Amino acid sequence: MAETLEIRGVRILKAFLDRPAQEALVEDLRRVVRAAPFVTPVTRWGKEMSVRMTSAGRYGWITDRRGYRYEARHPDGQPWPPIPDRVLRIWDEVTGLDRRPDCCLVNHYREGARMGLHQDRDEADFGWPVVSVSLGESALFRIGNTERGGKTESVWLDSGDVAVMGGPARLLFHGVDRIRPGSSTLLHGGGRLNLTLRVVD
Repeated sequence: MAETLEIRGVRILKAFLDRPAQEALVEDLRRVVRAAPFVTPVTRWGKEMSVRMTSAGRYGWITDRRGYRYEARHPDGQPWPPIPDRVLRIWDEVTGLDRRPDCCLVNHYREGARMGLHQDRDEADFGWPVVSVSLGESALFRIGNTERGGKTESVWLDSGDVAVMGGPARLLFHGVDRIRPGSSTLLHGGGRLNLTLRVVD
């Protein structure tokens, strides 16, 4: 059974996915990326982000000079592919909810990539949790507070770990300081994939 950590209300299920399950999930994500290729997003201020992104589901999360938002189509114009069944089963198991996510955001981190402290607050109802799945190289995950500033805590998320942010932890600031190159052989060429599952409507 996976070890469970709790940091500021964020539930982290260590080694939730074994190696065969991780490999199967990567195959599913390859099909997602073929249908909806990764893009390198820019912020509303025109700054290029260090991660590449794509999505699956009814909506995809995007950012460009128009700002942060959900869209029903990839920037190339095609609808997003469906969320893979294996991903939905993870959501079902860790949340126990009947409602399933509308969006699976896929972030690809390479060496040197990071994600600044932020809140997930582009959704209509913060009562639904956010579920994060880590695949590939380990990431130093930083957890803050519901307001900017103050002390933070960090934990390494390894391949196969699943984090659940719900209840009072739903709007905590969080981010990724760095990844640890060479810490996993799951992805050809290294790097990390992070899946973020959210209810949008």
